[in-house]
Amino acid sequence: MGEIEAARFGRPILNWLSPTRWRMFALVIVAVALLPGRAAMAEPGASLPASMAAIGDSITRAADVCCYYGDHPGQSWSTGNAWWDPVSSHYERIRAVNPAISGRAYNNAADGAQMASAPAQAATTVAESVDYVTILMGANDLCTSSSATMTPTASFRDSFEAALKTLHDGLPNAHVFVASIPNLYQLWQVLHTSWSARAVWAYAGICPAMLSSSNTEADRQQVVIREAEFNQVLADVCASYLDYCRWDGGALYQYAFRASDVSQLDYFHPSISGQAKLADITWATSWWSR
Repeated sequence: MGEIEAARFGRPILNWLSPTRWRMFALVIVAVALLPGRAAMAEPGASLPASMAAIGDSITRAADVCCYYGDHPGQSWSTGNAWWDPVSSHYERIRAVNPAISGRAYNNAADGAQMASAPAQAATTVAESVDYVTILMGANDLCTSSSATMTPTASFRDSFEAALKTLHDGLPNAHVFVASIPNLYQLWQVLHTSWSARAVWAYAGICPAMLSSSNTEADRQQVVIREAEFNQVLADVCASYLDYCRWDGGALYQYAFRASDVSQLDYFHPSISGQAKLADITWATSWWSR
């Protein structure tokens, strides 16, 4: 288009944009620029953490997840980083948007850990100076030798309060995510008719308080009640740290897992598909889910 044609084409537009219309046009431009969705698209990962750590037990260590006994932290729902598995861990989801977190995910969970271990794990986490912390712990406080030896609810609360205080005092700008304890009674319901599961539970002494064949229904219901109390503690204590701690709302406890979600090595820990679903469920209630 030549200069004459351009000038001729542009003249009607300039005539149309009177002072009043210019002001209206400018207001529309400003309003569009301030739309929340567009701002978020402009900085896709600005609020995502650049480091993280996991506090927990053998579930977060991905114990017996597949193929051979032992820990498989690469398949952990929280900090796992194995590229070939179906588990989209919190770490991997964050890294996909914010590469700054690469290589800065620490798994401080320990096999057999009860909530009494949480303050020490929290202290380790503080020393790592992370921006994000996941917590999944409490199954071992229930899976004792019998329902009579489970951790008292008051002691469970004291330990969890101490752990969160340690985190808050040492990492005041971090974000903490707390998952509910998976439903142990449902585990028994799903697998107690399997002779292989019953044999492994008995031979390895896995979670006798719930899974022992000598338990009565009353014994198992004591575990159900105590687990409900523990999950309520997790919810209440987390809620006391407003804008710092986020609870999953009981989502993990409420998930109706299948036999395929459980390891065929010990019939207790999540399988690879179980870890994948655990990651999906917890991420959906996390700080950065969309």
